[in-house]
Amino acid sequence: MVRVARSTVIDAPVAEVWEILRDFNGHDRWHPIVRRSMLEDSMRTDQVGCVRNFDLRDGGNVRERLLALSDRDRRFRYAIVDADIPLHDYVAEIYLKPVTDGDRTFWHWSSSFDTPPGQERELAELVATEVYEAGFAAVRSRLEPPSSGERYRAPAAPMARPPQGPAIAGTAIVIDRHGGAGELHPEPVDAPPPGPGEVRLRHRAVGVNFIDVYCRTGYFDLLKPPGVLGMEATGVVVDLGANVSHLAPGQRVAYACPPPGAYCSVRTMDAASLIPLPDAIDDETAAAGLLKGVTAEFLLHRVHAVAAGETVLVYAPAGGVGRLLCQWANRLGATVIGATSTGEKARVARSAGAHHVVTPGEKSLEEQVRELTDGRGADVIYDGVGRDSFAHSVAALAERGHLVSFGQASGDIGSWDIGMLAGCSATVSRPNYVHYTSPPERFRAGAERLFEAIDRRVVTVEIGRRFALAEAAEAHRALENRETTGSIVLIPEDGEGAAR
Repeated sequence: MVRVARSTVIDAPVAEVWEILRDFNGHDRWHPIVRRSMLEDSMRTDQVGCVRNFDLRDGGNVRERLLALSDRDRRFRYAIVDADIPLHDYVAEIYLKPVTDGDRTFWHWSSSFDTPPGQERELAELVATEVYEAGFAAVRSRLEPPSSGERYRAPAAPMARPPQGPAIAGTAIVIDRHGGAGELHPEPVDAPPPGPGEVRLRHRAVGVNFIDVYCRTGYFDLLKPPGVLGMEATGVVVDLGANVSHLAPGQRVAYACPPPGAYCSVRTMDAASLIPLPDAIDDETAAAGLLKGVTAEFLLHRVHAVAAGETVLVYAPAGGVGRLLCQWANRLGATVIGATSTGEKARVARSAGAHHVVTPGEKSLEEQVRELTDGRGADVIYDGVGRDSFAHSVAALAERGHLVSFGQASGDIGSWDIGMLAGCSATVSRPNYVHYTSPPERFRAGAERLFEAIDRRVVTVEIGRRFALAEAAEAHRALENRETTGSIVLIPEDGEGAAR
């Protein structure tokens, strides 16, 4: 068993240090080795049992579970659940104490773990220096007062070249607090020069997705206000930081991933999250369809591999993801049933490849589905509605059917007795986008399959509405009121930017 411990003193009040550290999913905002992080299963960042899934800047991936947290003692303990680094049975603890002589904080960080024979010293040094001491330095630079006019910044990666050149001015859509669409408002923003492993972009189109609504309301703990929404955009590379070799200035690129921040005209971000756009895919199509299309790809090919002859039920078949699911499942040889609310949306669903459509009426959804399938039910159901549909979906399943609950537009499904699934030996999945698109190689593979499907006309991406970036609040209202079919994109009006 290897034991590692390090301590330091931060010249800042203990409450300020604790505010940063107790956010179990906030280390990607201060630790130099963490590239991006996502909290699994929509749990709170201080909820015991939550798991943070994060990528390292060197390409590794780690999953850690919060085992205990005490605001009174300013202490928490966590364990590695899964990692690309051979740190077995890793358990670590952080605790803070106020220093009596001055408004300072004592910080102790320790861990114990097993490693393969012969790697004990190397891994102990890695944990001590690249994790603990680098973390100390990052928080210290963020909190300790600067000396004689010096401005502190979070430390860059080891041996990195500092960013060069002026910032680029643009516009971002910001929320100052969680709430309704009215919280969205434009503000000036500066995109700083790219640091190591980063790229600076001018956005050409920004995708709007329901996950943006969840971030805006606080239902998903992905954005702590004040901040900028958005997971998906296309743009042109302005310039590159050090150690970026797969992109070039002037190149068209796209992304669909956390952390949020896409609702802007200019952005500096992690280069590993970006993929080049093929010539055949235009900017607006990519912004409208990349996140939704990659979602459809893993739902149809990896969560449940749809086979010819199966019956597939798709909720909201006139929406962005729903249209893609209908088109793609049809081409895979499935019989597709759409479940929607109006005759106009039923028409759109049929044009997208749904063989049948069910709408609200005297008969329940499950009765209509069973009539269409000679009493058998659906082999797989893609349900992005949530609370209002879950019970109907279970009732509409065939024996050994698969319910894929991938969204909650109507609200959380709540608690259900697992015994109800025994009636048809059902399988239920609740896929998380990040788990199917991380590390970046997985995202690129899904995007390449999507681009091929678009190029071969297996699927088409319909843009239902276009809004100016400044009209983001109006776009959110249209999305939440279900006034649109297809996808929504925001078009930056000052995408060319101006140097400052």
